Amino acid sequence: MEKEEKNQTTPSKIDVYHCPSCGTRLTYRLIEGWQRLFCPACNRIHYQNPLPSSAAFVYDREGRILLVLRGIEPGKGKWALPSGFIEIDETPETACLRELKEETGLEGRIMRLIGVYSQKSLMYRNVLIIGYAVKAKGKLVAGSDSRKADYFPSGKLPEIAFSSHKQIIHDGLKDIRG
Repeated sequence: MEKEEKNQTTPSKIDVYHCPSCGTRLTYRLIEGWQRLFCPACNRIHYQNPLPSSAAFVYDREGRILLVLRGIEPGKGKWALPSGFIEIDETPETACLRELKEETGLEGRIMRLIGVYSQKSLMYRNVLIIGYAVKAKGKLVAGSDSRKADYFPSGKLPEIAFSSHKQIIHDGLKDIRG
């Protein structure tokens, strides 16, 4: 997906201003070719990592793809795969199935990993998305973060909110057809 330039010299945004360990104001220091947040009192780097999330690619027997109409930002009012952030005590697979259940009411079973993708985000800077092919069953009902949930023919998809989800769909269909 999008590749960030190595040896960046200026950070795009600071999210944390003080060291979570000692409270000292963080500064930027060039370390290993990167401008990194650094605590001069603790002598520690404060790494800023992408947020991990997972997405479910559900493809039914009629060749349709399950999508949800997002009810929250980012992408509010646009269609996306059932997806969300991985909680601290979850595996990516568990998070994928939890989000599927929360957003669609469906129970799922992970069939295979489709791929790992990176998505730039104005809200979160960078999100890491782990896409899984999932077999789902149950009664389809829009839930928590979704306004609607529905299946769409793979050749007639609505506009998809995220480039990473478009790539998961593309790669998931390639696996099925190839």
